[in-house]
Amino acid sequence: MIADEMREKLAGLAPSRLEILDESESHRGHGGWREGGETHFRIRMASPAFAGLGHVGRHRLVHAALGDIVPRIHALALELAES
Repeated sequence: MIADEMREKLAGLAPSRLEILDESESHRGHGGWREGGETHFRIRMASPAFAGLGHVGRHRLVHAALGDIVPRIHALALELAES
């Protein structure tokens, strides 16, 4: 499952809080949706790795950590905070 892969890759950022939501079903019939889900995700995460980083820097860090997962999904919403 993609959510499990995300969790493994984000572990390297030592999150103090990590929630990964597959919101694909709520996008049924919209662009990028496909049968079986795993197309639209929301990540809520707090990490000390975000210290001193602005909004864009935090997003870049998460995208870099996720690596090859990002091109395999249609949408990724990020809610990131320093812990």
